[in-house]
Amino acid sequence: MSKIYEIKQNEIEKAVVFCPIERDTDKVFQFAEIKRLCSSANLEVLNIFSQDIKALNRRTIIGSGKVQEIKDFINQNEVDVLVVDYKLTGSQLRNLSDELGVKVLDRILLIIDIFACNAKSNEGKIEVKLAQNKYLLTRLSSLQGTQGRFGGAGVGMRGPGETKLELDRRKLENEILLLEKDIEKIKRTREQNKIARKQAGIKSVVIGGYTNAGKSSLFNLLTKDDIYVKDKLFATLETTSRRMFLKDDKFCILTDTVGFISKLPHELVESFASTLEEIKGADLILHVVDVSDVNYKKNIEITNEILDDIGATKNRIVILNKTDLMDKPFEIKEGEMPFSVIKKTNLDKLKEIIYQKLF
Repeated sequence: MSKIYEIKQNEIEKAVVFCPIERDTDKVFQFAEIKRLCSSANLEVLNIFSQDIKALNRRTIIGSGKVQEIKDFINQNEVDVLVVDYKLTGSQLRNLSDELGVKVLDRILLIIDIFACNAKSNEGKIEVKLAQNKYLLTRLSSLQGTQGRFGGAGVGMRGPGETKLELDRRKLENEILLLEKDIEKIKRTREQNKIARKQAGIKSVVIGGYTNAGKSSLFNLLTKDDIYVKDKLFATLETTSRRMFLKDDKFCILTDTVGFISKLPHELVESFASTLEEIKGADLILHVVDVSDVNYKKNIEITNEILDDIGATKNRIVILNKTDLMDKPFEIKEGEMPFSVIKKTNLDKLKEIIYQKLF
């Protein structure tokens, strides 16, 4: 029988987080990142629990003693959700939900949920819905066995836009096939546009980087546009392209893309393949970095790894944005330039570098 869950777009839910600590993990970075993800999904984090993972508990990932510790906290506080910063199987989601009596989300579903809330364009909704359906299909029997605790509404059960999320295998399978066909159409259209641009001699520049680094703000500054900007992770999902005029009557097509994050779920990588192809085919990549973030060097590494994995061009400019928030010196390597969207620091220099790289 099909289950339908109403969305609650703006309701704040209270959460506890569990972080499995693997070898060589930067705990400070991991805790900060998962807290920002939760905040972007309208989750108020009450507590973070962690445990060094030497041998994973196949049943719940979390050791029995730590499960009891989390359960005691939940019993003493008003908690709606447990977020596990790890990829869980359907049975692990169900076992934890049964044990703790609350809804359980893993890292993948949390990120997909944020994407679902932020998808505005038809293309964005298609890409997110495909990722969501693929995730749910492999865990369907287990999720339907949580006696409603997983579902109901809220984080983890929101469809993109104003849709409702259904847990019905046949509908999910049929919808996946239709969505994959739509994605193929989008990819063909992008490829045709790319070929037409190259034949016309039009250069392509893409803005990429770790999520919430100021990419959309830079896009607005360079194109004099006014696309949506918000201080949340993955606030912008839509791929937006505009002309950017340079000197000598030269111009290029500038494209703003979805932000990156560590351990980006493969469901999203597959669904956003057409968007990632836009990055791969660019003549130049503007790699935007929030230099005021204490973890900015780690963010640079994560973005570089993703760009390398998708075969993106080596022709990159690393823009150390938000220098206006810095009150002490910081390292600037070759190929990097300090920048401030707010104060327009080095704006003319950036345009000149873009011109030199392209023409």
